[in-house]
Amino acid sequence: MDVLKDDHIFRMTDDTGMLQHSKYSLPDPKHGYTTDDNARALIMAIMLYERYKKKKYMDLIYRYSSFILNAQNEKGKFRNFMGYDRKWLEEEGSEDCFGRCLWALGFAVSNEHTPQGVKHSLLHILKNAMPHATSLNSPRAKAYSAIGLSYLEGEEARNLVFDLSRSLCRHYEESRDGEWKWFEDIVAYCNSVIPWSLIAAYQVTGEKKFLDVAEESLEFLERVTFKDGYFKPVGCNGWLLKGERPAEFDEQPVEACESVLTYLEAYKATGKRKYLQKAKRCHEWYEGANTKGISLVDRETGGCFDGLTYDGVNLNKGAESLISYVISYLKISEANE
Repeated sequence: MDVLKDDHIFRMTDDTGMLQHSKYSLPDPKHGYTTDDNARALIMAIMLYERYKKKKYMDLIYRYSSFILNAQNEKGKFRNFMGYDRKWLEEEGSEDCFGRCLWALGFAVSNEHTPQGVKHSLLHILKNAMPHATSLNSPRAKAYSAIGLSYLEGEEARNLVFDLSRSLCRHYEESRDGEWKWFEDIVAYCNSVIPWSLIAAYQVTGEKKFLDVAEESLEFLERVTFKDGYFKPVGCNGWLLKGERPAEFDEQPVEACESVLTYLEAYKATGKRKYLQKAKRCHEWYEGANTKGISLVDRETGGCFDGLTYDGVNLNKGAESLISYVISYLKISEANE
């Protein structure tokens, strides 16, 4: 079995949770922590333990789960930004943060490697959060929530997945126009998570429309993000507005990871090998199959550089980039076996 270099994971994680940013290879305490990152880090930790069965990864599962427990406010929603002094900087985080928490919670409680006592805690958090899923406005928040809920058994979760997915299809019908087959009038960040959620919803509900919209929108996204056979996500410096050209840079590591997860979900749902090949191409973005022909993986630390810019890589190695690379690496390794 392969061995993943995990030095940077443990440098970025202290006894509170995973820090948000780094200055080059050094964790940067002044930016504190986010619940966003710790929710995704929980998914990563479970996947690491599932693959390597090492106690150090089980310890991370407890650490990141505790962070999410602390993040939930009295209403059942989640704070996002925490200072290095462990003081919350807001009473309620973004809808996207809420959705990512539901993604992590659903993944964790449904995984056989999550300790039973941790599952009880996470189910408690989930129960308090679920009622808020119906009032979300952000398409990505709806998508992350639907993905998390799709892991769960029971009618309540299945009905929520159906309602969220039907709402995403309404977004799609309102924005779809000629060649533009997308859920908004802009292709911005974490794009593939929306079709991914509809594929997951199709597998839970059997509603064929969800799969049809997912495949059509994913095909549109492919035309935007695959160039000369390699993956090129829309740049965050301007995104892609309807009727205009996509921003060239900066390309973000999270896009490659979530595209990998989306294409693997599509492959699982349809058996179409083209999706498996696309997933592999997306992962290869990290390893140099990209616009600049540069690897974003730091072999010295096991970290991932924070993005691909016009001038090359952003040499910082923050939490989102690190988690994205590790999750992508583990999923592609599993798919290759």
